Amino acid sequence: MQHRTIRGTIRYTSRKPERVGQERGREHFTMTRHTDGKLTIRAQCEIEEPAPTVLRDIIYSLDENDRPMDCHVRLTVGDKFMGTGWFRMSPGLIECESYGPSIGRVSQQMPVEGHYDGFGTHPIIGDAYLTRCLDLSRGPHKREIRAFLPSVDHRGATPPLIAESRLYMEYVGEETVTVTAGTFECRHYRFSDEDGGMVNANGAHPVYDVWVTKDEDSIFVQGGVGGYMMTWYELVSLER
Repeated sequence: MQHRTIRGTIRYTSRKPERVGQERGREHFTMTRHTDGKLTIRAQCEIEEPAPTVLRDIIYSLDENDRPMDCHVRLTVGDKFMGTGWFRMSPGLIECESYGPSIGRVSQQMPVEGHYDGFGTHPIIGDAYLTRCLDLSRGPHKREIRAFLPSVDHRGATPPLIAESRLYMEYVGEETVTVTAGTFECRHYRFSDEDGGMVNANGAHPVYDVWVTKDEDSIFVQGGVGGYMMTWYELVSLER
């Protein structure tokens, strides 16, 4: 085969006082990079805590310029089918075909004017790859990013439908990070929801720090969310 494959696992743990260090989920991912520059990210995410449990399957593809092409989402919440959706991105348009017990069959077409930075898929590996939208030649800086996604819920635990969100992303700098999977040269980024781009019953999304590999693959290495979530994520295995 001509493509290059990367495989890994991310462990989800809690930083809540009563559960510090306890595993609360995991993510198995595969990244397939093709000789024409296109990339497909596949992820299976399991969230055990807090209830209800979430099982998410994602297949997400980008073109040679890191522009979103298409995405398939399938969700099980509380071990019951929540919904499935397929998204297609083309110049000036995002389309969605979705189905779920609470929404029935839904077809959407959303015209999109101007530039947007990416498509948020909710797996941690996808968050890391989205950081590539920042211009590193500017050095450490922060700017607003515009993204579309299948759910603005903080866990993505709603039937897949087109949503738009505006968040802030900050490039903090470079660091060497050691995790279970090894030692990596990383770039440190920080997401913040200063304008309420992702709001649920708990309010705006808390500040979210991520460290990703300092290379073209931009693989998630470690990260954490503060506020009411108090979660931590760590790369525990990697093959490439």
